[in-house]
Amino acid sequence: MARFTLGQLELFAALPDHSTLSSAAKALHVSESALSHSLSELEAAVGEQLCVRRKARGMYLTPTGRHFAAGAREILRSADTLVGELAEVRGELRGPVALGCYTGLASNVLPAVLEGVGRRHPEVNIGITVGDHTELLAGLESGLLDLAIVYDIGLPSSLQRSVVYETEVLAVLAASEPLAQQADIDLADLAALPLIMLDTAPSTGYTELMFSQRELTPRIGSIVPQIDLVRALVGRGLGYSLLMSRPHQIPVSSEGLPLVTRPLRPRSGVTSVVAIWPAGARLSKRAQAVLDYAVEALEAADPH
Repeated sequence: MARFTLGQLELFAALPDHSTLSSAAKALHVSESALSHSLSELEAAVGEQLCVRRKARGMYLTPTGRHFAAGAREILRSADTLVGELAEVRGELRGPVALGCYTGLASNVLPAVLEGVGRRHPEVNIGITVGDHTELLAGLESGLLDLAIVYDIGLPSSLQRSVVYETEVLAVLAASEPLAQQADIDLADLAALPLIMLDTAPSTGYTELMFSQRELTPRIGSIVPQIDLVRALVGRGLGYSLLMSRPHQIPVSSEGLPLVTRPLRPRSGVTSVVAIWPAGARLSKRAQAVLDYAVEALEAADPH
């Protein structure tokens, strides 16, 4: 059996990200000579050349070395998982959680979750991925994400899910817009005004569906990819938008211009924000703790 240490694997696993031993050593906070010595010992242990080192021309991994580096990273991930599981047996929570979040929710959801989980479980390290539904579903399928927080719209029925909070579509208007004086607004009254549409899945399709169900055609003002830009354009009086209610939402645009949100008449777009994870998968205690805190913090902050 080859004799090497986890420390040697950790050093070697970092090499694919660097073109020279010098840059790798600097990133790993070890001397170049110590890294070179560790590499030589590892090659002797496995009986293969893993890396070609060229004076003044950097270094590169051999095909065997690339294969070995990928295996080393997998071993290190398994070791981290094992340490986390042992900590959980002792009643502690320790280790990584890969959390995805829908782009339109991220700024309202993630700060509270990261702060609260960090305070309760300081040894849990949350890695964040922000994207649209398509990107997050791919991350779950590939195993890059433990769970994701998204809208319960158009999701595969096979996914496991847990409700975080209930939500609905609201009209977002500049405070100067006359319709903002009403307690609630009929979608038909908005159709003649320019719509600032959020262009991301599933928001775009959901907005179009709401109009088609009422046999209405929206007047498109702008189609933009970021929710902060949507709100900024609305604040400038360039149109209105239709956005889901969100916790921790302040009634001003990024430029400090006042915004007003009003429910639709009749209420429309009623759905849930949910945490999802792959069918057949079991959430780790760490991931479950993140989900539990998200429900606790965001349900309480839900304006509805």
